[in-house]
Amino acid sequence: MHVTRRKRGAPPPAAPRLLQAVVTVVLRRRGVLLAVPLLYLSAIVFLAGKWGLDGASPAVVVGITAAFRRRPPPAPGSVYKSSQVFEKLWPMMEADSNHTNALMTAWQRNSGQKWQSCISKRVNNTGLPPSNGYLIIEANGGLNQQRISICDAVAVAGLLNATLVIPMFHLNSVWRDASKFGDIFDEDYFIESLKNHVRVVKVLPEDLLEKFDHNLSSITNMRTRAFSSKSYYLQKVLPTLLELGAVRIAPFSNRLAHTVVPRMQRLRCLANFEALRFSEPIRLLAQKMVDRMVMKGNALSGGKYVSVHLRFEEDMVAFSCCKYDGGIKEEAEMEKARERGWKGKFHRNGRVISPEANRRGGKCPLTPLEVGMMLRGMGFDNRTMLYVASGKIYNAKKYMAPLRQLFPLLETKETLASADELAPFKRHSSRLAALDYTMCLHSEVFVTTQGGNFPHFLMGHRRYLYGGHAKSIKPDKRKLVLFLDNPNIRWDRFKRQMQDMLRHSDAKGYGLRKPNDSLYNFPMPDCMCKQPNG
Repeated sequence: MHVTRRKRGAPPPAAPRLLQAVVTVVLRRRGVLLAVPLLYLSAIVFLAGKWGLDGASPAVVVGITAAFRRRPPPAPGSVYKSSQVFEKLWPMMEADSNHTNALMTAWQRNSGQKWQSCISKRVNNTGLPPSNGYLIIEANGGLNQQRISICDAVAVAGLLNATLVIPMFHLNSVWRDASKFGDIFDEDYFIESLKNHVRVVKVLPEDLLEKFDHNLSSITNMRTRAFSSKSYYLQKVLPTLLELGAVRIAPFSNRLAHTVVPRMQRLRCLANFEALRFSEPIRLLAQKMVDRMVMKGNALSGGKYVSVHLRFEEDMVAFSCCKYDGGIKEEAEMEKARERGWKGKFHRNGRVISPEANRRGGKCPLTPLEVGMMLRGMGFDNRTMLYVASGKIYNAKKYMAPLRQLFPLLETKETLASADELAPFKRHSSRLAALDYTMCLHSEVFVTTQGGNFPHFLMGHRRYLYGGHAKSIKPDKRKLVLFLDNPNIRWDRFKRQMQDMLRHSDAKGYGLRKPNDSLYNFPMPDCMCKQPNG
């Protein structure tokens, strides 16, 4: 290849001289608008001169300039534009009075069948044979993860004809709640409700404790696979139980298959929907909060209210790896939160994180603003009583302000209960979650925004209480982000799309459990029976 070299003392080529002249002009004028195109042009000329492309073909020059072109615009729904959409739609929301409050008309769907609890009729009350030994389990996670462990343990104890020891709660590094079973649930009521079906004791008997030197860790831990079958427990766990008189399974989270024999399913139903009730301090305060909410809404909506499970805490936003409109400061805060909570997990080799793809895929937590816009579009007006169930909202001053603007009658734990009433619950996330759970359970409409065990259990519990209908809104976030992507969308079109979403949630309110579904979310037909029409 022939390369032309500049001789010593020869003047520099034209490209570097032109670049120097352009930069001088830019620095003198300090014009930002002028600087960008000039620097772009000079860079092309400079590279052409530097690489000896003075005589290059047009195709080569085009290839160079392509490197400087802007990336194509992101796919619809990739970028958070909800604030812009709200700014455009807000005047029309305020002016719109052409609808009735959806709180009174949300649920129109009729399954054609009425469902009702029938656990007591299905569970065998013929008495219990002698116990095969003691089952000790360790429940981990938050409030509703613990519920899964407790109810599954009741079913396994029934299968093995074992005596269940009141479950121990593992101190979770995320939840950081040292509460014991009796702090959250009513122990005596739990034992009494199950006495004809599964033996439950608070502690191991003294002679057995002596056998294991008063150290529960000395008891054989049967490390059980996730979603284990009935056969696994009978073939692997039962022989050890019969031999030693006690076995331990820790952790015991999701250690039983969704589909097991009917008797085990009925024990799950009995444990979750009947035997597990919150401890007296939680029940008393939760009932006061419900009564206060109903009283506030009596004049406007006959005491009905909407509850929203809002997942916009700092750890949830950080874990999602989604971007909102907080700019560089917010991104830096989220990066610190990820490192603090998960220590390098998000920077492992080969891990690709795409906030745009996450948003399009419906994986991003909805902001309070997005929840508010969705509900207003569905027809819930500014006279709607709204209860927000959540932990500490990230940057609450900024993100909660538009939701309060949309729904002035907004309440939380902190507004319905006094500081003195909440004092015993502070620093106990599971007890606070139990207050939220009760408030959401008794609302006319429940809105889930991010998934997880809280809405999973709550929607099932609502189906159990309300004749099989969850009376819950579960938005399709992949569709929602598309409607929130266009700042020029018309209010009437936005409303039409949101009301379609409400109708879809209404239609999905009823549902029979399928083989891979959880009974805790779909209690029909295992825990409920069809009632005759008429």
